[in-house]
Amino acid sequence: MKAMTFSRVVLWVALGGLWLAQTVWAQSGGNARVPVLVELFTSEGCSDCPPAEKLLAQVDAAQPFAGTHAIVLEEHVTYWDHQGWRDPFSLDAMTERQQQYQSRFQLDDIYTPQMVVDGAAQFVGSNAAALTKAMASEAVKPKQALAIEGARWENGAATFAVRGEAESGTKLVAVLAADATQSRVARGENAGRTLHHVAVVRVMKEFGEDALDGRQLRLESKNLAGPVRIVVFLADKKTGHVLGAAEQTVVTGQGSQGSVAGGQAAAHGTGIV
Repeated sequence: MKAMTFSRVVLWVALGGLWLAQTVWAQSGGNARVPVLVELFTSEGCSDCPPAEKLLAQVDAAQPFAGTHAIVLEEHVTYWDHQGWRDPFSLDAMTERQQQYQSRFQLDDIYTPQMVVDGAAQFVGSNAAALTKAMASEAVKPKQALAIEGARWENGAATFAVRGEAESGTKLVAVLAADATQSRVARGENAGRTLHHVAVVRVMKEFGEDALDGRQLRLESKNLAGPVRIVVFLADKKTGHVLGAAEQTVVTGQGSQGSVAGGQAAAHGTGIV
């Protein structure tokens, strides 16, 4: 499927932006942005994936969707690793997560690049029109408020707390994502290319619904450096739909400061496993 240019995304938003902005403005009391989780299943072994990764990075940087805050995650799968190049960011847990979505969406197979928005809509990851439609749909749904508190980076791990209302039948998922990274691909379909990534998942852990009471949580990763994103989201155990999410950035070797975007998202909520 041919990818739309990012300018087409902006045009699409411009056409529908007034309706969406008015709806979200009324729902949020006039000043909050609704957090929406955007997951991209990808691989450095897949030649169709770089355009989808570029779209994800542009959405992350520009936040072009009216009234929403896109919380993005790149989730690198393992089933391309036999193509002569092992993706250094691939994780079995990401392949397993995509297989869960395969079952929920009743797909014949898993594929890359695949985008999933709030666990509720899936499509080819370079399809900007489908992304715009999914963002508009999810932005008007009620969200559970989540807040990340006391986030710090110490001894190779992020420690933090999450507050929100626990709901029966839900799970809290927490993620560490490399804020930005790149690698030079030596073999496989992308041989000779330098690939650039954003919000690459390095750790994903489920804590359960009882972890929303402000207790200290910990995610460990010894090999991360620079800015690291903490993303948390509350999901329905049965459907996988994301009910709320939040993000915050910490700097390895230092304390932590929430980014402006992270602060806005935390005010409304969002998360992952």
